Amino acid sequence: MLRPDINELLTQTGPGTPMGNLFRRYWQPVLHTEELPEDGCPPVRVKILSERLVAVRTPEGKYGLMDEFCAHRGISLFFGRIEEGGIRCPYHGWKYNQDGQAIDVPSELNNSEFCKNVKLRSYPLVKVGDILWTYMGEPDKQPPLPTWEFATVPSKQTFTSKRYQENNWLQALEGGIDSSHVTWLHGGGPTGKGLEADPLFKGAKGNEYNKNDLKPFFEVVENEGGLLIGARRNAEEGHYYWRVTPWVLPNFTMVPPRGDHPVHGHFWVPIDDENCWAWSFDYHPTRELTEAEVQAMKDGAGVHSKNIPGTYRPVANKENDYLIDREKQKAGILFSGVEGIAIQDSSLQESMGPIVDRTKERLVATDAGIIKARQKLRRAAEALRDNGTEPAGNIPEHQQIRSVAIVLPADQPFVEGIGEAFKARPGVPQTSV
Repeated sequence: MLRPDINELLTQTGPGTPMGNLFRRYWQPVLHTEELPEDGCPPVRVKILSERLVAVRTPEGKYGLMDEFCAHRGISLFFGRIEEGGIRCPYHGWKYNQDGQAIDVPSELNNSEFCKNVKLRSYPLVKVGDILWTYMGEPDKQPPLPTWEFATVPSKQTFTSKRYQENNWLQALEGGIDSSHVTWLHGGGPTGKGLEADPLFKGAKGNEYNKNDLKPFFEVVENEGGLLIGARRNAEEGHYYWRVTPWVLPNFTMVPPRGDHPVHGHFWVPIDDENCWAWSFDYHPTRELTEAEVQAMKDGAGVHSKNIPGTYRPVANKENDYLIDREKQKAGILFSGVEGIAIQDSSLQESMGPIVDRTKERLVATDAGIIKARQKLRRAAEALRDNGTEPAGNIPEHQQIRSVAIVLPADQPFVEGIGEAFKARPGVPQTSV
């Protein structure tokens, strides 16, 4: 059970809130590069951390992210005209550069002097990998650019997607660090095919360990940028199968790998307090993704979703009950009756409501990672609010991290057994079972 005031602190991310201020200390993914595909392309609406913004790419190739509304009469600049040097409001012709600075107000005789005092709220928009990222905090506190391995490997080794999810960011994050549900929801319980039916998971030895041991033991250890959450299952005699999920503050998680498949992960980015973007990535640290793997990701396999064309809303969504198949559920083919790992997750997370009432929950031992993450988020938000303490997770050393799947002797602690395997090192294979 969580006190209502703590639940509010953790879930509210708008301007001026403790958690919102914490989020604004990190680079966050905003747009896929395909959304601003070329110089001079149309602007794109963006809502993040409850702020309504518009993203532009000028004819000169400069990216910008600014307040959606013109300073004159509040017209949405989504309808603006992209011109050399910026965007012009269609109502009265006020023009802004990519940084939100007014550069032309046609009606004013002292145009340049008037413009000096008109500037929209704006944030940097920077391309790293196939994502456009923004930093919304105090400029003098801006951290280094993101160095996550999935965003810095060669482009043919990585794939990124996103989906719109109709619930608060925290219940999505908590699904990302909850390894105990995998056996049931994704594994199909003791009878279903589960992970073996997914082309991005099948064939891995770890799938059998997941299926055969329905009662994982959890051990959570502190890590510099967040937590390492170890889920232990029985393997061969005298050995345990460990799946180690890293969580990096505030909203980055990685799924432990399976065999030589690409490794998966997520960013859970608040749109507002009741909706979020689920960013999902797949990458391989030492080889290019195959055409078959990429096609499977585009088709909604693994952690990705098949979206309605021209949108980022999944085809299977709340309005159609996620296309649940009760016959497959009854027959044990799909334990939840819902196809696809991503939609299995989102269907249940959205079913909790926009913001789950955590005062009613009954947590158990397998929720240790969730409990620790909440505690660490709260401490970080309060330390920033009360003392100005800069949070962990926004520097390169904390972002160069990997998830791990490994079989270890029963008497060996997982932290000792994984050694340096949880650190991302270019050209070094991932540790996977």
